Amino acid sequence: MNRPSLVRPSLFVLATAGLMAVLAPDAHAQAPAPGALVDALEGVFGKQAGFRRSGAKGVCATGFFVGTPEGRALTGSTLFSGQEIPAVVRFSVGGGSPKATDKGKSVRGLAMRVSNGKETWETSNITAPVFFVGKPENFVKFLEARRPDPATGRPDPAKVKAFNDSHPDAKPQIDYLAKAPVPASYATVNYWGTNAFEFSPPRGKKVFGKWMFEASRGTIGLTDDQLKSLPDNFLDAELRERVASHGVGFDFKVQLAEPGDKVDDPTVPLPESRKVVTAGRLVIAKVEPGAGGACDKITFNPLVLPKGVGASSDPVLLARPASYAVSLGRRLPDQK
Repeated sequence: MNRPSLVRPSLFVLATAGLMAVLAPDAHAQAPAPGALVDALEGVFGKQAGFRRSGAKGVCATGFFVGTPEGRALTGSTLFSGQEIPAVVRFSVGGGSPKATDKGKSVRGLAMRVSNGKETWETSNITAPVFFVGKPENFVKFLEARRPDPATGRPDPAKVKAFNDSHPDAKPQIDYLAKAPVPASYATVNYWGTNAFEFSPPRGKKVFGKWMFEASRGTIGLTDDQLKSLPDNFLDAELRERVASHGVGFDFKVQLAEPGDKVDDPTVPLPESRKVVTAGRLVIAKVEPGAGGACDKITFNPLVLPKGVGASSDPVLLARPASYAVSLGRRLPDQK
């Protein structure tokens, strides 16, 4: 199977095709408070007690990450030493409902925490190569306008259209999700970081890059006929069976930017011609038999980074950690 592009057009793990909101962008708008991001999620999906406000439906797994010489050359981090570093991984279905169908054309998520006791790395990734907004304030507007109308229980189509018309940067992800098939498994789809990060090699100049986790056995989607025969909840059991019988792995690849490339906007992919290096491999060894697991108390903060990797100035990336912390603070009391 041909290597999938890191940059072909395609919250976190939220966006679904057509789920766009309203309100034209304000040139003087400021980033919303962290609580406002979580409030907006709850306004659409409700306060789902005990569940994450985004990517509410998911399953926890464990395994290990192995860095490559290319990864070490790019970062100098001990997490890329070539040894098997323990990994905690959470797979999820996009959105804030724990009852979301596995058959929907929403994103899937892969969140990972890798730690060797000296360094820790957390990351959240989605099954689209671009995000749907380039500014945090537009994320809130997207959700606020998408609140279900009490009379119909559905978003107002006029507001959906208004957002699409006034936010053309959302179109690449909408188009990508509309064309992409529903994944047959959490293990047969690729996951992108969408945000750029700065890599500081032990030798050489700093360089920005965007990464992805590429399914080692290739991507597999489902046809409409296949979807009809499946229940709304099939992904967790399928992943458990696949890990037990075949094993599951992902190649960690980094696409390197060149001078002049836009690295502060997650809605803009890097040019397809940019160099790609294979920096590591993620292996899934075990999937939790039910809900819960080591994932529960992890926020998967995208700014918890290994040595030699730093954040870009992407405002969406910089806004994520605080809102993740607010979400965790609201979720944990629910579980007492």
